[in-house]
Amino acid sequence: ISFFSLCADEMVRLYEPNKNVSSDDEPLVIPHLPHEVKFTRLQLPEHAMNQGNEFTDRFNKVKESELKSYGVLVNSFYELEPDYAEFYRKELGRRAWHIGPVSLCNRSIEDKAWRGKQASLDKHEWLDWLNLKKPNSVVYISFGSMASVIAPQLHEIALALEAAGQDFIWVVRNSDRQDEEWLPQGFEQRVEGKGLII
Repeated sequence: ISFFSLCADEMVRLYEPNKNVSSDDEPLVIPHLPHEVKFTRLQLPEHAMNQGNEFTDRFNKVKESELKSYGVLVNSFYELEPDYAEFYRKELGRRAWHIGPVSLCNRSIEDKAWRGKQASLDKHEWLDWLNLKKPNSVVYISFGSMASVIAPQLHEIALALEAAGQDFIWVVRNSDRQDEEWLPQGFEQRVEGKGLII
């Protein structure tokens, strides 16, 4: 989790800007952040939109614990997001320490040892595919293990990836794939050779 996401999430939780728009695709501004940040309701995390489900309840318990704790460790570094690190500490009055980027630790596959579920493609398959592409030409999309992305959001992301025409690797958790309609019909055939879904 980054300082930006901690700050944005807290401003959405406190001010509920999603309640001030009339449709899911109408832009809303997250108030009081150091920069103007616009989202639509569909782009907000599930816990901001749907109260009373298991994920939201768990998220709220984590938030309560965070507020009672001595501070938080953030997988970031100051130079990446100084305005949001300062906002979190000074405006929100919370303690936090940079420990990132954690992704630079334990770089071997064995050391990482199963952070989540086994990928649908093994390391060699996607590395072989990636090696066929030009350097710096592939977009990597992953929302991590905390974010829950609903089927309409996945559908829109798929349409955007297809429209962009850019080579991509897209990591989608199995739990986010539960709705069979999460991909547009024929998507995988149309992007064959241009994209990998893991």
